[in-house]
Amino acid sequence: SEKVNLIDQAMKAGHQAKYVLFDSWFSNPHQIVQLKQRKLDVIAMVKVSSKIKYEFEGERKNIKQIYRSCKKRCGRSRYLLSIPVKVGRQDKDGAKIDARIVCVRNRANRKDWLAIICTDMSLSEDEIIRNYGKRWDIEVFFKTCKSYLKLSTEYHGLSYDALTAHVAIVFTRYMLMSVAKRDDEDERTLGELFYCMIDELADITFSHSLQLITDAMLASVKQVFHASEAQIAEFTADFINRLPKYMQKLLKKTSKNNIEA
Repeated sequence: SEKVNLIDQAMKAGHQAKYVLFDSWFSNPHQIVQLKQRKLDVIAMVKVSSKIKYEFEGERKNIKQIYRSCKKRCGRSRYLLSIPVKVGRQDKDGAKIDARIVCVRNRANRKDWLAIICTDMSLSEDEIIRNYGKRWDIEVFFKTCKSYLKLSTEYHGLSYDALTAHVAIVFTRYMLMSVAKRDDEDERTLGELFYCMIDELADITFSHSLQLITDAMLASVKQVFHASEAQIAEFTADFINRLPKYMQKLLKKTSKNNIEA
């Protein structure tokens, strides 16, 4: 199909992907099998159709028949149903692949449900739902580019290279605007400042822990061997001198802070 051909072109150009996400409009067994044969796993919304069938418990059933025949999870579970199926043609030479269908509640209508199919059997239900949720961000991205950044209206030429350049320019606009919005509205700390803070906290935690271990060891030596204060001081000095330099500095710094406090 056209969509699979586009993916072939992208892979030939050197692009790599772990999952292909798409909605129910493009979700059909033939396309899913084609992508799996290209070593690409699919996470897609299942098309609710009586004509599209999957192999479930040895029988060919459509998604409504599968849903009605299975017991749903109750309570506040994130998903209603999770079942393994086989996707592919029924004829002898038809390719069949393993897949998992996860049914979730429709947030727009709590009485309704939606089904997501995934060909990566190692993924948990929560991971399948989370990965499919990323598709909405992609939809918002394209909607913004078309509605506000003139992706589909600014250029009407027939040159493939010119069209590619136009798309690149529009996407660059989006990225610049996203960075500006991040700086103006997002209250999260800057990345560099965050990592500096993490490093400082890690040092404090490590030095404090080292001091606690050392104090506990000295208390045990004093208790078990009935060592005098002079012997404890001699033991401590010898012990610290045997440690790596960075540990010596941390212990001395912690001891100094404790004295000042």
